Amino acid sequence: MTGFSASAAGAGKLPEALPDIDWLDTDEIRLRQTSYWDASSLTARALARPTTTEEVADVLRIASSTGQPVFTHGGRTTCVDAVRTGAGDIILSLERMNRILEIDPVEGIAVVEAGVVLQTLQEAVAQAGMFLPLDLGARGTCTIGGNVATNAGGVNVLRYGMMRNLVLGMEAVLPTGEVISSMNRMLKNNSGFDLKQLFIGTEGLLGVVTKIVLRLEPDVGARDVAMLALEDFDAVLKLQADAKRTLAARLLSFEVMWGAYYDAVTADGGHRPPLPREAPFYVLVETVAAEAGGGETLLSLLERNLEGGIIADGVVAGSERERSDFWRVRDDFERILAEPPVYLYDVSLPLRSMEAYVGEVEKAFRDAFPDGALHVFGHICDGNLHLFLAPGTAGSDTPGTRRTADEAVYTALSRFEGAISAEHGIGREKKEWLPISRSPEEIALMRRLKRTLDPANILNRGLVFDV
Repeated sequence: MTGFSASAAGAGKLPEALPDIDWLDTDEIRLRQTSYWDASSLTARALARPTTTEEVADVLRIASSTGQPVFTHGGRTTCVDAVRTGAGDIILSLERMNRILEIDPVEGIAVVEAGVVLQTLQEAVAQAGMFLPLDLGARGTCTIGGNVATNAGGVNVLRYGMMRNLVLGMEAVLPTGEVISSMNRMLKNNSGFDLKQLFIGTEGLLGVVTKIVLRLEPDVGARDVAMLALEDFDAVLKLQADAKRTLAARLLSFEVMWGAYYDAVTADGGHRPPLPREAPFYVLVETVAAEAGGGETLLSLLERNLEGGIIADGVVAGSERERSDFWRVRDDFERILAEPPVYLYDVSLPLRSMEAYVGEVEKAFRDAFPDGALHVFGHICDGNLHLFLAPGTAGSDTPGTRRTADEAVYTALSRFEGAISAEHGIGREKKEWLPISRSPEEIALMRRLKRTLDPANILNRGLVFDV
């Protein structure tokens, strides 16, 4: 503990009340960047770094009794303004609860603390000869607890589902300090309510997850990867339907990039383009390697669709290095962010509506910002698109500019019966738009759950909806 005198407990005096917990003071907190997307310094009254579930419970118990707002921090990779705090807030960081407690290849499970970084767990699981299906671009920074709180998706949802599908059990602390421990290790357990669902995808509003039992899968071994060029979106839809039908469980990922996105990330100084920069759409397909068993292979899928005119051009990775290079084209959007402001959106909608939806967004955005840019990629088979909107020289980073971009994205989305968040969550950034995706009755029930489990409204106050 640094920077505090030991004195009586009370609202705003949690460090003095709990001196055995490691605390950072306001000066130390300012040395931290708010998030990956927000370079401003963090501001808070104090930051707690507990090492046990019991210490988390102690912080929340006192905070609830005194009305002290508490915000939870993991890897701070949030895209929806969910970790920004004020001078009177307490931050509860799980960064020191980062132990991998068990990896059991026989049972096919991993037991971890919430502060474990995703990539760290991926590597440990691989060393044990198993596979953790969750994978996303922020793997080197995001934490398992944050992945649970946001019900993270990523590039393997097509085969393995969202984070919700991987969680077997968990331990969590309610905002009032009560510990709910249900470290279930079985795939089947219908013994009453499945209470872990209260904490998956609820963005930390109903409790703090401290330990998780995760479902692992056998390592699929070698993979085949191809980068493909297609002339229209109808061809993209036909190819993904054929891939799902014929490859079945072999199909691991099917990612689509609009031409403008591909051009931006492979421009001079960027990644080497696997294919010429001239197609309207590019698709990255990853499958279980041909030598891993019989049946339909990636190569036979490509041959059939090249002959049928669905695929215009394509290249198959000839080495693990090329495979990684292909994925970097899809993953690395840093060049798009180089000239701010750039606004990121994460939506889902029916596959057949995607092209028309993107067209409407682009028209509305360019009407306001004629030299603006729209870059789009997505996990198409699960209906998820990511959009980057950059207003160009006509728009500075003002509330008005952001509002115009939001309206372009969400006004069109409502007409296509889409969802404002596919995998990033709501945070503060999207809560105004929540009624597009949820009915008044659903939002009222969410508020009722929040009031029941967090009667003092201390935990992650102001995220998702106002109570």
